[in-house]
Amino acid sequence: MSRFLGVDYGTRRIGLAVSDPLGMFATALEVIQVDVPDEAVPRIVEIVRDKDVETIVVGLPLNMDGSEGDAAAAARAFASQLREAGGVEVVMCDERLSTYTAESILLEADMSRGKRKKVIDKLAAQVFLQQYLDEHS
Repeated sequence: MSRFLGVDYGTRRIGLAVSDPLGMFATALEVIQVDVPDEAVPRIVEIVRDKDVETIVVGLPLNMDGSEGDAAAAARAFASQLREAGGVEVVMCDERLSTYTAESILLEADMSRGKRKKVIDKLAAQVFLQQYLDEHS
């Protein structure tokens, strides 16, 4: 049994999703509002410990052609911080279109723009974490 934590890295908001203990289903967890992304590390480490997370899955924002830009480099640097602080395995997962998928889900649910902004990041984390779980089951 291994639990996974999905991390949708952002410079202002970091979305989190967690798997069930069997590592089969992802659920949106929370959004951490930050001024500097480093501020989120202690909270993420706390969740890793509280939820018995064995693997952190950080979204890798690749360009549509699969290349890496500045956002991917920042996500990789944040993943390194989590690896050092969390003491668990940290892997990267292609997150292309996860925010688009999450936005589509919320629009279909007829959610207002203000409410969407509050939950989009954790839903995006859920989308790519579920994709990761499906690919690695």
